[in-house]
Amino acid sequence: MRIRGLIYLSVAMLVSSVVCTLWLLQRNDLNNQVDIVAANEIVKLVERHWPSVEAGHYQNSDEAVFSVIDAKGGLIYQSHQEADSSLNEALKNRSIILDVIVEGEAVGKVLIYDSYESIVQEVKQQLIIALLLIFTMIALFLVMYIIYIHSVIFKPFKQLEQFAQHVARGNLDIPLHMMKNNPFGAFTESFDMMREELAAARQSEYEANRSKKELVASLSHDIKTPVSTIKAVSELMLLRAEDEKSIKQLNTILSKSEQIHLLVTDMFHATLEELNELKVIVTEEPSTALVPMIESVNYDNRIRCGDIPECMLLTDLNRLQQVIDNVVSNAYKYAGTSVAIEAQMYNEFLELHISDYGSGIKEDEIPLMFNKFYRGSNAEGHSGSGLGLYISKYLMNKMKGHIYGFNHENGFTVVLQIKMV
Repeated sequence: MRIRGLIYLSVAMLVSSVVCTLWLLQRNDLNNQVDIVAANEIVKLVERHWPSVEAGHYQNSDEAVFSVIDAKGGLIYQSHQEADSSLNEALKNRSIILDVIVEGEAVGKVLIYDSYESIVQEVKQQLIIALLLIFTMIALFLVMYIIYIHSVIFKPFKQLEQFAQHVARGNLDIPLHMMKNNPFGAFTESFDMMREELAAARQSEYEANRSKKELVASLSHDIKTPVSTIKAVSELMLLRAEDEKSIKQLNTILSKSEQIHLLVTDMFHATLEELNELKVIVTEEPSTALVPMIESVNYDNRIRCGDIPECMLLTDLNRLQQVIDNVVSNAYKYAGTSVAIEAQMYNEFLELHISDYGSGIKEDEIPLMFNKFYRGSNAEGHSGSGLGLYISKYLMNKMKGHIYGFNHENGFTVVLQIKMV
């Protein structure tokens, strides 16, 4: 409807311009007709008063510029100094030349001065006005057409561009508004339906993934209970066992249950971390709290720990215990040696250097060792999920601390930087 109305309006404007032009030109023709009538009246007056032409009362003498010559070309009368004085001058100026007839005989001529240049100039001015009018109408039409094109085509496409940017960035909650009489209405509605479908699909995927993670977390938590029971019973039976065969079998059961316990713990923590439920509560704790934490992982007295400087730490003891458990367990598993722990103050941190005496790690693998699910070349033949150090780094960062590792001359060292008050 808008396009049809715009076409009708443009046609009406052009027709109006043409009509105005024709009216101006016709108006000029009417003026010429009026001049001829006046010329005939002058001729009649001259004929009536011939040969005393100057005795005539010429009503249009103030407006008409004329002169009268006799049959021999002599000048008899001149109404104005600009009037032609001879026949040749009249022909040169393209003046109106009319015969004076007295008693059926041509006795002279009336030369009515009609400036051709002034008429041409007047016609030019009228044509210029008409052309300006036409071009003004065309310009108005173009302006209106450009405004229409912008509002109907470019503006909706600009909205589609912004909408596509929102969809590309994952902002699926911003709808695509449709304007009234939009020629791209169906196109726009399809895009908005696509947005709604993408949002619904993403929500369904999120809920499905969350359900899976919750299921894994629940199963991991439930598995830890019977595994803990197996470990406790194995330890109790190991204390009562006397023959070497039973002791060996019980140690195997205890070792495998410990492995299962560590794997389930890693899986449980990784799932909770993805669910943003692995909470860390930082409090002020004395550095002496590290002693029992280290002692709890001192299996078979394989840890040699130096003195720990007394200070106040900003940490979560439960999460820090998990970090120490992961680091020491890795040293036992992959190095198979005793472990040395040294503590020192460095800037605003208390550093724990946990060192083993194994073969170390390849230098190009050290930057990757804290990545999720990454297992180095020295992990072959050992069970694990590649989550222990990843979770440890996550927990240390949550406690405003750091963790990193490096090779030393006789093995590998992991450094825990614990924030001090």
